[in-house]
Amino acid sequence: MLLIFRSGRKLSTILNASIKAVFYFPAFILIIRISLLLILASLPVFLSVELLLWLAVPGLPGVLTTLGTAMLLSAFAALAIAGLLGVSKILVRSVLDYFSAKQRTQRRLWFAEARQDQVKRLFYFKTMQIKYVNELNKKRLLKLNNRKHIKALSRSIDQDLLLNKTKLPETTYLQLQQDNARYRDQQDIESLLTLQQKISNIV
Repeated sequence: MLLIFRSGRKLSTILNASIKAVFYFPAFILIIRISLLLILASLPVFLSVELLLWLAVPGLPGVLTTLGTAMLLSAFAALAIAGLLGVSKILVRSVLDYFSAKQRTQRRLWFAEARQDQVKRLFYFKTMQIKYVNELNKKRLLKLNNRKHIKALSRSIDQDLLLNKTKLPETTYLQLQQDNARYRDQQDIESLLTLQQKISNIV
């Protein structure tokens, strides 16, 4: 996208420069002046035709009308030809400049810059993806590790309860077993640690 934008901007600059070069060319200005002079010269001719018609001069008004019309048509034809030549020159110059060595080098440079920007963006997104995956793996491993610790802690509490079963009232023993099972299912390691400390204080 950046390459297309820059190429379009460069073509616009080339076109403007070519237009200035054509329309300020001396021959073009000369054609414009000649056309304007023909148009201005035709005006007195047509005025003369009106005057001769008013004076009722036979034959001459028709000749002057033909001459004035020819002058106007010549002026407009010269303007049209000058315009076509100017546009043709603009197009040829723009095409030649577009395919020049300098412009080819500039386009390659823009392409390399755009490619470099694309690589940077891909590298950034790839880095973010790797970080995201690593974070997920880290959380998953931590969760698995916590589960192992909770199971080991729960087994340790069960062993403590079995060793001290005779020292505890039956209702207390059953309640502690239920608490141990509930905290283990809830993955509540803090409550299990508190429960273990509570058993140690009781016995």
